[in-house]
Amino acid sequence: MNRSAALALDSKDSLAALRSSFELPCDQIYLDGNSLGALPSCVPERLRHAVEQEWGRGLIRSWNSSWFGASERVARRLAPLLGAHPDEVEVADSTSVNLFKQLASALHARPGRPRILIDADAFPTNLYMSDSAARWLDGHHFVDRVPAEQLFAKLGDDVAVVVLSHVDYRSGRLHPLAELTRAAHTVGALILVDLSHSAGTMPLELTDWAVDLAVGCGYKFLCGGPGAPAYLYVRRPLQVGLEQPLTGWFGHARPFDFEPGFDPAEGMARMRCGTPPVLSLLALEAALEVFDEVDLQALRQKAIGLSELLIRLVCERCGRYGIELGSPLDPALRGSQVSFRHPDAFPIVQALISQGVIGDFRAPDTLRFGITPLYTRFIDVWEAASRLSDVLERDEWKRFPREPEQTVT
Repeated sequence: MNRSAALALDSKDSLAALRSSFELPCDQIYLDGNSLGALPSCVPERLRHAVEQEWGRGLIRSWNSSWFGASERVARRLAPLLGAHPDEVEVADSTSVNLFKQLASALHARPGRPRILIDADAFPTNLYMSDSAARWLDGHHFVDRVPAEQLFAKLGDDVAVVVLSHVDYRSGRLHPLAELTRAAHTVGALILVDLSHSAGTMPLELTDWAVDLAVGCGYKFLCGGPGAPAYLYVRRPLQVGLEQPLTGWFGHARPFDFEPGFDPAEGMARMRCGTPPVLSLLALEAALEVFDEVDLQALRQKAIGLSELLIRLVCERCGRYGIELGSPLDPALRGSQVSFRHPDAFPIVQALISQGVIGDFRAPDTLRFGITPLYTRFIDVWEAASRLSDVLERDEWKRFPREPEQTVT
């Protein structure tokens, strides 16, 4: 595989035109879309109109003309990417807040079941919120943290909810959501899945798989911008009598009646809490336009092709420097992310960034590369592997501190 071969793959790519929908610096190779998606070209103009016209001229009137219905519009646009009905999706709050709401709903829906079963290596906020729900809601629940491969074996009739990250944030491992959902249902448990690292990169079929509850963020592969609103999914049958603990005024059936008692809105609208971050919501709405007419199966196949190429090149060129694959070798078990391991992962990532290749580091020893098939090219992958090899061969990474000096890694 040489540079010309990588360019030839790009020339045959049926999704290549999507790259022009993003603002990407010409002097950088961006492989961190699993942490923050690139800027869609349509977003700046949408925000400019929202600030200058809707806020600047429309003022409070814009709540009725545009803003109040924005969460429903975004939910309708997002639902096909989740394989869900529009009335099963709501856009609100952050992933962490939504996790707490969904956990509370699940525990309320499964009384007498004290156990929350969760992957021990889940993203930290999933662990924190599970602990918080068990501690604060009624004191009768406890969290059982087990390795992901033991989740099936640990299912029992005392489990209220299984909490799963669809794609592991460190390794990129893709967990068997449909199979685990069926297994959870055989013991009467609900399943709550975090889709933050999978939505926007592959076909999802939440409704067909009978997934009960889901959450996810809008700023990674969905490209909604830093701090973009998160989303929730609740399967239709569970919405009857659905309760959640954060009964804010935007979840009221008639918020502008200003009633002293809480009367929950119908369906997913009751999962809202407070006033939405309108500008961020409108940015996410615009960003999701990029997915119009995108074949998600083709998106998934391109992601696999890019990932396979990166693994092949890095293992061939960098293995002698101690770089080891940290993701599953089988593409069917891998999300849209490739991770490698090295004792000096942090300075290696910093040296690579200095060479114009942006990935990221996750403690203690992981180099992560997000493969965003909307805009990542085969030549980007080839060039990234080449520059990583140069960084290692020339010991460029030794010029950088071994421990993070900044907050965000």
